[in-house]
Amino acid sequence: MKISLNSIKDIIGQSTNFDFKATNFDQAVINKIANQLGAIESLEDIGDKYQGIVIAKIISVKKHPNADRLHVCLIDDGGAIGHVERTSEGLVQVICGANNVREGLVVAWLPPGSIVPESFNKQPFQLTTKDIRGVLSNGMLASPKELALSDDHQGILEITDDDISVGQDFALRFNLKNDQVIDIENKMFTHRPDCFGYIGIARELVAIFGQPFTSPDWYKLEDLPEISAEESLSFKVINQVPGLAKRFLAIAIKDVSVQASPVWLQVELAKVGLKPINNIVDITNYIMILSGQPLHAYDYDKVRNFSDGIDVSLLVRQADLGEKLKLLNGKEINLQKDSLVIASNKQAIGLAGIMGGQDTAIDNNTKNIILECATFDMSLVRRASMTYGIFSDASTRFTKNQSPLQNKPIIYRAVSLITDVAGGQVASQLIDDNHLTSSLLSNQSNAPVISISSDFINLRLGLKLTAQAISQILSNAEFKVELQDDQSLLIKTAFWRTDITIAEDIVEEVGRLYGLDKIPLNLPIRPINPKLLDKDLKVKDIIRTKLAGLGANEILTYSFVSGDLLEKCHQQKDQAFEISNAIRPELQY
Repeated sequence: MKISLNSIKDIIGQSTNFDFKATNFDQAVINKIANQLGAIESLEDIGDKYQGIVIAKIISVKKHPNADRLHVCLIDDGGAIGHVERTSEGLVQVICGANNVREGLVVAWLPPGSIVPESFNKQPFQLTTKDIRGVLSNGMLASPKELALSDDHQGILEITDDDISVGQDFALRFNLKNDQVIDIENKMFTHRPDCFGYIGIARELVAIFGQPFTSPDWYKLEDLPEISAEESLSFKVINQVPGLAKRFLAIAIKDVSVQASPVWLQVELAKVGLKPINNIVDITNYIMILSGQPLHAYDYDKVRNFSDGIDVSLLVRQADLGEKLKLLNGKEINLQKDSLVIASNKQAIGLAGIMGGQDTAIDNNTKNIILECATFDMSLVRRASMTYGIFSDASTRFTKNQSPLQNKPIIYRAVSLITDVAGGQVASQLIDDNHLTSSLLSNQSNAPVISISSDFINLRLGLKLTAQAISQILSNAEFKVELQDDQSLLIKTAFWRTDITIAEDIVEEVGRLYGLDKIPLNLPIRPINPKLLDKDLKVKDIIRTKLAGLGANEILTYSFVSGDLLEKCHQQKDQAFEISNAIRPELQY
């Protein structure tokens, strides 16, 4: 699980009054994560890659006199870089061979002396003022690939973000300055699906620092606006397996403009190892980074083309044996019978919780989309990942038991970002195929209210915390706590937590948030009177000793055996459990 320290700080800054500079916050966060949140596998000073890069504007473009495919560009960097030769107007000359170079374009300029970010962790390539076929070039104008943002090397990066001015430090403008990417071991969050998103990590850190955290306004169940729309793109959701897909939300958006994402969005994805694709797909991935909840977008017209009849339908069903599906990564799989798929009324178009299908993928010709936000059975997703050998960012999160209560605010946020970044209009009602229990929906929590006392917690932690102090510790992490008296507390778990079910879980939360290093290292006081020997154990020991004295051998049998051994023992193999992914053939039954 990779997180950007600058991005986490942005979320924390919106919730608290942290003085990041005064508290040496960066190192403090790293220490807190390692001690109270999860093991850190690696740290990367990603900001170092982007030192010296400047935002510039192309003022003029002329053909290179000695090369058909090259252009001589004059750029305006606002005079930000010294020690370069300039024209009388203060412009800098750069040679560029990109097919999208044109006057008026805002670009990332790598001046002489800077290092190409793509090469930074390999063989660092430092730029110079260079003679290219008889014309001097001061550095280069960079493509997304050269900036280590994506694999796109077809043209230079086009910066279309708002509030851009020439001469700005690229790293500072796009939140890369002094940024560090922290890779936290996934196993540490096996039971914490909320911590697979920035908001969850930020909440934990703020609470560990002893301050109250407030989730962003959009990430709340209260006061959600109703989405009203003209029904111009109608479709149906048919859930044939409600026990395996307890919630499935979908909505259509028309007239979107699919293109490259704004640079801020590309940067946010690239920092954590995700490749930008287009603005629609990138927004679904960005929401996943924020919340830990995967989403998927389908091309509405492609779904319609892969449907029988006039109805556009999304079916949630189990696959038919031998059914084929071509995934977004280009891999074609033969579906197993128990695999959960999303389908039109004609064919499978996605492997639920893992990866969408290529036949309905968003591309530059897409005009209308269906946006999906769902909850799938985590065991079935895990089994499918193992079966097909596909371990996607979505499956990593779905196998951690994501909360179905968060789906509605998340799809609302995705709709808001898509219409803001890619244009378009909501073109259907929000479909909420919901099979959650009424108590779960009314309580807005995945667990019942837990009654607990401060004595219960202190006895297990060796602490002397008051009920008021315990209440504050939990409230900082957005638990809803009600003090009954000076000892008793009623605790309601927030809707994003799926791992809090019993009183001992609360004890664990208090200990971790308060600080495991503050728990006294005293051995518990126990009586030293000898225990009476258990009669059953004594009889077993006598029998074993007698049998050994009579020449008998004691064996410990192994659960996994080979088919050959079963046949030699005249046992029927079909009466044993056959393991599909046995580590060795001789351990198959």
